[in-house]
Amino acid sequence: MSRVAVVTGGTSGIGLATANALKEAGAKVYVFSRHAAELPGLCHIVADVSNEESVAAAIDEVRRREGRLDILVNNAGFGISGAAEFTENADAKRLLDVNLFGMVNATKAALPVMRAQGGGRIVNVSSVAAPLAIPFQAWYSVSKAAVNAYTLALFNEVKQMGVSVCAVMPGDIRTGFTAARKKSHAGDDVYAGRISRSVAKMEKDEENGMAPEAAGRFLARIALKKRVKPYYAIGLSYKFFVLLSRILPIRLIGWLLGLLYAGN
Repeated sequence: MSRVAVVTGGTSGIGLATANALKEAGAKVYVFSRHAAELPGLCHIVADVSNEESVAAAIDEVRRREGRLDILVNNAGFGISGAAEFTENADAKRLLDVNLFGMVNATKAALPVMRAQGGGRIVNVSSVAAPLAIPFQAWYSVSKAAVNAYTLALFNEVKQMGVSVCAVMPGDIRTGFTAARKKSHAGDDVYAGRISRSVAKMEKDEENGMAPEAAGRFLARIALKKRVKPYYAIGLSYKFFVLLSRILPIRLIGWLLGLLYAGN
């Protein structure tokens, strides 16, 4: 029996690459996004993950069609950048509605299906910006740190039901995420141009980052593994950075992040 998978935010970038990798591995893949899309070899359902009723209806439609749901990849998300001091609360809340509560909404809809069938796998797409909070990208880091915390708690809550949960932390990936980021340079004069310099550095790193297809293959492998641990980083260099975040003094970590991304 082919496994049935759902990938949120799966019409481009890492999401689409993950959906295609799962399809190539033999899964029946459904992609959720806010707008209609034609994706060869994939099934698409319009759903807004930030709307609890919308994503619940979409998950129920998958269950109705297929009778099961084996894999959920919570990938939908976007980024904002700017000084924390000048970021509008409304923008921060919108980010959390998608990056955090979008994941929560899809997970809450999927769990009853997985529990009833005796198992399933939930993969939450996080970021190395979770353990390594990036200057002038504070709210994105906050959202992904929350994803990691939610994942670890859920990992232990549902494992007795046969449901396994993990978070995968990509680093810099060459996708449309960079162009889609909502950038605010408010207060750049107060910060002596450091906001602009920091964002330019971030975007350069992303544009020279890993191909989304490589990240998608990694995510698909994790989604299909027999057993998972709570956290994974993609790529040797990012695994190393995450390891450093755990063993080095926090003052040194803060200094290194400031050197790299504070626009000094």
